[in-house]
Amino acid sequence: MKNNKLVMIMLILLVAIALVGAVAIVMILNHNNEDKNAVPSIDEVLEASVDIPEITTNLAENGFVRISFKIQTNSKEAREELEKRNFQVNNIIILEISEQTAATIKGREGQRQLEETLKSRINEIMQEGKVEKVYITQFLLQ
Repeated sequence: MKNNKLVMIMLILLVAIALVGAVAIVMILNHNNEDKNAVPSIDEVLEASVDIPEITTNLAENGFVRISFKIQTNSKEAREELEKRNFQVNNIIILEISEQTAATIKGREGQRQLEETLKSRINEIMQEGKVEKVYITQFLLQ
């Protein structure tokens, strides 16, 4: 009779420990998913962003563009790397824009395509992080 009670108490304790462990695992997994989906605050975005000053360059056909950017990275370390790679970023921007015509860069879709192209090209040279978004902050097409 005593053995039966002891086995029952051990079984109840084992089930309770398993339930507590399962709840802890579920809470940890949900907490990690919330962090990944969290939208950064504007202060966090600004801390991880780099301003690219105004660049003036020729287009593939007649005309030129005067443009500046803000590039958002995923971390402060990536921002620091991007600041050091400023000359490479300027080179990528000039090469990409010089391949464009006024017709391809004009309008919302052309500018969004340019932003995406620059993002992927800059990410190719990044080692400490990655570019999250490229924003055109000034645009003059002539």
